[in-house]
Amino acid sequence: MLAISLLALALAGVGLGVWQVQRRAWKAALIEAVETRSTAEPVAAPGPDEWPRLTAERDAYRRVTFTGRFAHDREALVQAVTTRGSGFWVMTPLVGDRFTVLVNRGFVPPDRRKVTTRVQGNPPGPVTVTGLLRISEPGGGFLRSNDPKDDRWYSRDVAAIASARALPDTAPYFIDVDAAPNPGGYPVGGLTVVRFSDNHLVYALTWLALAIGCAWGAMMVWRKR
Repeated sequence: MLAISLLALALAGVGLGVWQVQRRAWKAALIEAVETRSTAEPVAAPGPDEWPRLTAERDAYRRVTFTGRFAHDREALVQAVTTRGSGFWVMTPLVGDRFTVLVNRGFVPPDRRKVTTRVQGNPPGPVTVTGLLRISEPGGGFLRSNDPKDDRWYSRDVAAIASARALPDTAPYFIDVDAAPNPGGYPVGGLTVVRFSDNHLVYALTWLALAIGCAWGAMMVWRKR
């Protein structure tokens, strides 16, 4: 019975090792795709006709541009942890001619969360932003759910923010702006993380080592019998 159990564990270890090798190939393709998209020439942000066909695998981290007027009175602050410390992402609606896009204008520390503390960085006229297309983050984050009623946001949930701010014709994605500085220094853009950890080879070797160990243990049990 012990030998059979060890053989079953060995087979499971081999399966998990193979799965990790496959995941590594998928991660490598993802990293290459993201690097290519995030450094390419920007294209126009997808309009309503393209929204039903948007996918994370094909469209996330594409460089896009969009022109409109910021609705600063409808911005939402989303909790963030960055290389600059803890604070908030400033999600501001950019209202265009045909539709609206939520723009992550960048990071602000807690003492700059109020819009009145960064008036210089809030342009009133038409602006064109360039940045990376990001897929909505529904639900929440930091082990907390978004709370639209109390205006507490833990993830960049486009649909929920658009509903809470009564934004019509809002794109199902948001744009992370590039590092172009804002007057007054805030918000700070260009903080999108485009690096992905790739530990799948280590995981694969670990599972295969465990499989070998279990197979050897099973053999020793059979030999003793």
